[in-house]
Amino acid sequence: MSSTSVTGILGKINAAILNPLIILLFAIAVLLFLWGIFLFILHNDDDSEREKGKKNIVWGLIGIFIMLSVLGIINLILDSFGIPKSYPFS
Repeated sequence: MSSTSVTGILGKINAAILNPLIILLFAIAVLLFLWGIFLFILHNDDDSEREKGKKNIVWGLIGIFIMLSVLGIINLILDSFGIPKSYPFS
């Protein structure tokens, strides 16, 4: 098996599996963040609901940070091995 075919296979795995998965998880993190903001603003008189909103905001931000980090690590690996990239946000 030549390195070009391995590179092609890894490029296809990146385009077909990893990028859609990153987009899905990034979207979930953004929705969780926005839901937390919604709860925080909507329940300004109920402390327990505001705490739920705060937790959702924090976990959403953590998820966004993790997904951006994963995207960076994947791009670093792809650059290191010369595998063609297909960007999920382009």
